[in-house]
Amino acid sequence: MLRFNRYQHLKQITQKCVSSIHVKTDKCTPLFLSRTFALTELRKSWCSTHSLLGDKNIILMGPPGAGKTTVGKIIGQKLGRCVIDVDNDILEKTWNMSVSEKLQDVGNEQFLEEEGKAVLNFSASGSVISLTGSNPMHDASMWHLKKNGIIVYLDVPLMDIISRLKLMKINRIVGQNSGTSMKELLKFRKQYYKKWYDARVLCESGASPEVIADKVLNEVKRYQDVDSETFISTRHVCPKDCEQKLSTKFFSEAVIEGLASDGGLFVPEKEFPKLSCGEWKNLVGATYVERAQILLERCIHPADIPAARLGEMIETAYGENFACSKIAPVRHLSGNQFILELFHGPTGSFKDLSLQLMPHIFAHCIPPSCNYMILVATSGDTGSAVLNGFSHLSKNEKQRIAVITFFPENGVSDFQKAQIVGSQRENAWAVGVKSDFDFCQTAIKRIFKDSDFTGFLTVEYGTILSSANSINWGRLLPQVVYHASAYLDLVSQGFISFGSPVDVCIPTGNFGNILAAVYAKMMGIPIRKFICASNQNHVLTDFIKTGHYDLRERKLAQTFSPSIDILKSSNLERHLHLMLSSLQQDFVADWCSEGECLANINSTYNASGYILDPHTAVAKVVADRMQDKTCPVIVSSTAHYSKFAPAIMQALKIKEINQTSSSQLYLLGSYNALPPLHEALLERTKQQEKMEYHVCSADINALKSHVEKLIQNQLIGRFSE
Repeated sequence: MLRFNRYQHLKQITQKCVSSIHVKTDKCTPLFLSRTFALTELRKSWCSTHSLLGDKNIILMGPPGAGKTTVGKIIGQKLGRCVIDVDNDILEKTWNMSVSEKLQDVGNEQFLEEEGKAVLNFSASGSVISLTGSNPMHDASMWHLKKNGIIVYLDVPLMDIISRLKLMKINRIVGQNSGTSMKELLKFRKQYYKKWYDARVLCESGASPEVIADKVLNEVKRYQDVDSETFISTRHVCPKDCEQKLSTKFFSEAVIEGLASDGGLFVPEKEFPKLSCGEWKNLVGATYVERAQILLERCIHPADIPAARLGEMIETAYGENFACSKIAPVRHLSGNQFILELFHGPTGSFKDLSLQLMPHIFAHCIPPSCNYMILVATSGDTGSAVLNGFSHLSKNEKQRIAVITFFPENGVSDFQKAQIVGSQRENAWAVGVKSDFDFCQTAIKRIFKDSDFTGFLTVEYGTILSSANSINWGRLLPQVVYHASAYLDLVSQGFISFGSPVDVCIPTGNFGNILAAVYAKMMGIPIRKFICASNQNHVLTDFIKTGHYDLRERKLAQTFSPSIDILKSSNLERHLHLMLSSLQQDFVADWCSEGECLANINSTYNASGYILDPHTAVAKVVADRMQDKTCPVIVSSTAHYSKFAPAIMQALKIKEINQTSSSQLYLLGSYNALPPLHEALLERTKQQEKMEYHVCSADINALKSHVEKLIQNQLIGRFSE
């Protein structure tokens, strides 16, 4: 039993220690208590190192033909700074010959080495420096330059570069050998540009050098202003005293803390960043990883996560762990309906799109002096996705970060339960709760708000609680990417031209997925209507239609689509904070019965050979009913049908339902339907080992007790050995 009688004393200790960085427990372990203070100091240090005030340089980087020299001259004139072109002012003066002559004389490898040495022998301050296209291929010289400046990457569309080089009559660049095309080499070089830049400027096709120069200066300004992008609680109250500062958090703090101290959710204090039409068009031919990096760079200040580190996280998150190289492909179903397939991740759910990335973001943001225990409530898919995501952290990170996922013991499908329990690892545990999802979610919120309990864990065990549900901003933000990417794919495939509107229809329980689509619209994606699709637990549909959100007479119904068996929608609070007045203007909603769900799975398969999972079927039923046929609708397919084999077999009128999970999947696989079977899920059914897991009563004190026990015995005990 927890030592509750010590809470008040520990709370006082915690409050007194907030002004200092460290306290000591009875084990003399230094603890980080004031995250805000330390992050502020970190930012001050970062700012003093990278600030462009005084003698710092602005360094322009990009491929040959990107316009570095021209843009550099314009910036130099605007700022009254010396302009240095590495080609003309350093290399040619050092070598007493042209760059092209030197390349022809010594060859590629020797050229790169001598180019690097020349840059290493050069120093400047307070200047605008235009690099050569090959400078970033020499590590030592780039570190030398980076020490005294900010590197701005001029990201120009590949075909624009090739056209410019033809006009400049340049047919060979450094690194190009016989048999290597210009296009292949330019693609190869991108890895070096991604490694070094501090800020990126998306250069639109046809943009003038003056426009690009202004964009560079804006990016430099953003880079310098480390305190400009902050977050507030949805429940904040503007201070009556104008001199009283509004309580704000940085991105790192919002991710670490999960829930605001007043019980509200973190939202950006300022409006969402918006891309121009030209910038969006640049992304039409980009990969999912490239789109993710550009969009998330706009939403995460480099003081929180530097661009190069963010890129590494994204490439790790969306790599071989996804069965489809397109990550979240869009498939034409019929007529004006398209399916956004969000189930190609390792656990077969749309949750993978955020939970393969969020753990890396979280690990980067936390301070080094404390352990973190992540608490998660799941109605099905989140459980296995969060356990899988956090299990992929590095060994050192797993020693300080652990996760507990609470799920309704009798409120998820047998397959989902097996998947959740089977996803347990050395830092990731599953706990069944003898109640429904709403209890699990509410209990976790109450635990976070219990300052006595959280203070006790911090002082006694050096462990801080946080969340990985969609109440956490770091979990919600990556979901914006796939809604934007889906629209760009429709443009890329020729179904629409950029600027044409689309509707989105999303099976909705906790409101996070559909809210991410709202944020995508705020960034510039022309979404016309948000169609909210509910199952028999249609509290959101009723709210959108009537404006009344009343749970007093509601009872949660168990359905074929358990991931949206939710009455209390956490992220609705974020949306109400954002745009209360326009809810009914932008949103339409309806719900689907169990019979309609199964009938739609059957009819869709018979018409197209495509099998919908029950959640997607809910959305399609509502889309069929609400779509006015004047523009395309993108239906979010949030899970693979393999996870719900019994319901699918019932819908398809397959009699052999009472089989093992693997037999059911093999039987469905014999239908040669689209999409094909999910191999990772199939492998899960083959695993015979029964993993143990803990079950708690529907008592918040029982949950608290188990949280402390796991921290004490597993997180602290195991890693302190």
